[in-house]
Amino acid sequence: MLSIAILIAFALVGTAFALTLWRLLIGPSAPDRILALDTLAVNAIALLVLFGIQQDSTLYFEAAILIALLGFVGTVALCKYLLRGDIIE
Repeated sequence: MLSIAILIAFALVGTAFALTLWRLLIGPSAPDRILALDTLAVNAIALLVLFGIQQDSTLYFEAAILIALLGFVGTVALCKYLLRGDIIE
C-alpha cells in the first residue's frame, strides 16, 4: 500500500515540478519567476523526501534540509535585490 502511495505522490509532485519549471521559464515578470523558484525548491524537497522514504535512507532527508536552507536564503536574496538593487548593505 505504501509503495503505491509513494508512486502516486511521485507522479503528482513530478507534475507540480514540471509546471513550476514551466512558470519559471515563461514567467511574465521577475516576482513571478522568484516565486516559481521558491516553489521549485519546495517541490525538490518533496521529491527528495519521497525518494528517502522509498529507499529507506536518512541521507536524502539531510539533503532536503540543505536544499530548504539554500532555497530560503536564495529567495530572500533575490527579493532583496529586486526591491533595493543591492544585496549587501
